[in-house]
Amino acid sequence: MAVDLHIHSTVSDGTLTPQQIVQEALQIGLYAIALADHDAVDGIEPALQAARGTNLLVLPAVEISTEVGNTEVHILGYYIDYHDDTLLDLLRRIREDRQQRAQKMVNKLNRLGVKVSYEAVAARAGTGSVGRPHVAAAIVEAGYAGSQEEAFARYLRRGRPAYVPRYKLTPRQAVQQVRAAGGLPVLAHPGLVHQDSIIDRLVPDGLGGIEVYHVNHSASEVSKYRDMAVQRGLIITGGTDSHGPGGPNPVPIGAIEIPDECADAILHWARAHGRL
Repeated sequence: MAVDLHIHSTVSDGTLTPQQIVQEALQIGLYAIALADHDAVDGIEPALQAARGTNLLVLPAVEISTEVGNTEVHILGYYIDYHDDTLLDLLRRIREDRQQRAQKMVNKLNRLGVKVSYEAVAARAGTGSVGRPHVAAAIVEAGYAGSQEEAFARYLRRGRPAYVPRYKLTPRQAVQQVRAAGGLPVLAHPGLVHQDSIIDRLVPDGLGGIEVYHVNHSASEVSKYRDMAVQRGLIITGGTDSHGPGGPNPVPIGAIEIPDECADAILHWARAHGRL
């Protein structure tokens, strides 16, 4: 038995559909998963439907993109009301900005001599939310990089020539929005943020958990963030952050060991707060 509480689908920038994610989780014998697409909740219902009649628990979630200065900070929201109008309006605004951002990146690439089209990027995204991985995939397809990782390193990372800043939403606003939509706000992969002080800044705003287990966390970081969560009475969560086999950093679902207790703690919170 194992869990994976941070997975992306084709609804945002993953490469597996919600249904394929459920099937993969069933095949490898997971106990629980959470679909946490970037700034989108359209995959939750298909995943729940695909898991009906099975032993797999699907926890509804979202990952909201925010920034502090020049640092990206992602807030996971578990058991949000994914029909909440205010939440949906916010996510729609972020996705619209993603489209405009992708178009600006394409324009910058074209000026650099990298001939890709926004149509190629949009085709990669399909009906999902457009993101930098879709731009990277178009760059690779056009022959200007050998991999999405190379495309990011050469063009799309912060400080590279085709980078475009995202819509400015603060972590505090995201935490408050998740709470307003009835959900549990969790700081995603703090080891990638490199600003541990943000945890104590967000606790008064309603931060309820820390993603302790993550594919990019070292053993020492897991230990550190687990201790920080226990000391502050925060829920411990974990996930692979898998974007499927075709993502810029391919990580299989269930690739790291995450205790079942992480899902159980969220379920206990959801019952206590009337979300189950």
